[in-house]
Amino acid sequence: MAFDLDELLPTPKPTKPVDLTGLSIGDLNDYIAALEAEIRRVRDTIREKQDVQAAAQAFFKK
Repeated sequence: MAFDLDELLPTPKPTKPVDLTGLSIGDLNDYIAALEAEIRRVRDTIREKQDVQAAAQAFFKK
């Protein structure tokens, strides 16, 4: 039976939401930009993992 090595890693604990009440509009825009950059980074990592998975599946189907 196949298993994913990522399943062996500990799952990250959810972080507490940032208190937004004390942030200025500029700070909030900066925070949004940082979150969007992190989302892009995660999506890139997902794409890379999907590419590796697809290559492995194609290799072992032969």
